[in-house]
Amino acid sequence: MHELSIATALMEQILDIAKTNGMDVVDQVELETGFLRQVIPEVMQLAYKEVIVDTIAKSSILIIIEVEAKAQCRRCMKVFEPEMGNFLCPDCLVADVDIKSGNEIILKSIGGIPVL
Repeated sequence: MHELSIATALMEQILDIAKTNGMDVVDQVELETGFLRQVIPEVMQLAYKEVIVDTIAKSSILIIIEVEAKAQCRRCMKVFEPEMGNFLCPDCLVADVDIKSGNEIILKSIGGIPVL
């Protein structure tokens, strides 16, 4: 379950950003996860609930945006959606690709209440 290590690293980022921006409470977190990272949203939600306990984000909600995988063949330049473990170009059947999307884990935004 790599979701717990992702959630732990995410919480460190959230707390740093909240502190830098003078937030007293974090109420919403938006996370973008690529298909190729194999993050299971339900498991990620459970891991997130574990790491927010006793933090300024303890009542926050996690919004997960899943990003589809896109690859581009270096030979024929075709852009396609690869399946997990299969990076063969559907046109020229060569497995020499650049990953264009779907391999990311990005903290897109956090919402909260500033310190008064």
